[in-house]
Amino acid sequence: MLPPPFDSGEKRALGEAGADLALNYPRIGVAPDLPCSTGRGGARNRADRESHALTLAQIANLTAAERHAEAIGLPFTRFTTIHWEGAGVPLSGMVRATGRYIDLLTKALARRSCRTAWIWVLENGEGKGGHCHLLVHIPAGLVGDVTALQRRWLRSITGNAYRSGVIRSVPIGGRLGLEASHPELHAVNREAALAYLLKGADAEAAKRFGLERLEPGGRIIGRRCSTSQNIGAKARGERN
Repeated sequence: MLPPPFDSGEKRALGEAGADLALNYPRIGVAPDLPCSTGRGGARNRADRESHALTLAQIANLTAAERHAEAIGLPFTRFTTIHWEGAGVPLSGMVRATGRYIDLLTKALARRSCRTAWIWVLENGEGKGGHCHLLVHIPAGLVGDVTALQRRWLRSITGNAYRSGVIRSVPIGGRLGLEASHPELHAVNREAALAYLLKGADAEAAKRFGLERLEPGGRIIGRRCSTSQNIGAKARGERN
């Protein structure tokens, strides 16, 4: 379920579970006629809405957001997975729990004078349960601070004692600071990480984006994916 820290230079994944993720990096493009936003409000975003796959519009939005994060100097540096079901959070509570985690993370970074950007996707599956995949910008120098805090955040969010394996966070590319030391390699690994987040695409989206790795995204209640405001559709439009 969780990919390893990807590539160390040969465009293939390292060992551990999911090692086939980066054997072939799909090229993810946004054609000019694709929608760039999922929209806000209305029936599409009501709290009890159910979905089973990422749509074309959602994938276009997530892809454009990833590119915008890099363009504004906040490239994604961490791949985090939170197993909400394993932490005791029901399917109907995953959106709220994810939002709370993001809020705590963002505030912690802001206190350290650091801006961030992020995207997340929720998935659910037999043998996996409900979980969140998150791509986020965290400078290498602050990873230790976040790591020291995040278990406490999870206890606060869930009201339960932390269980081993509930959260796992790895540097994209397998090395801290790769975005600065080897930006081209980091960009390749960011693309692989994004492709992993998009693997729950519906048939139309998979065809339009040429996605090569596909897995059922499972039943999700409420919002299936999201981006930070600074890389969302409105922010992208204002920059253009």
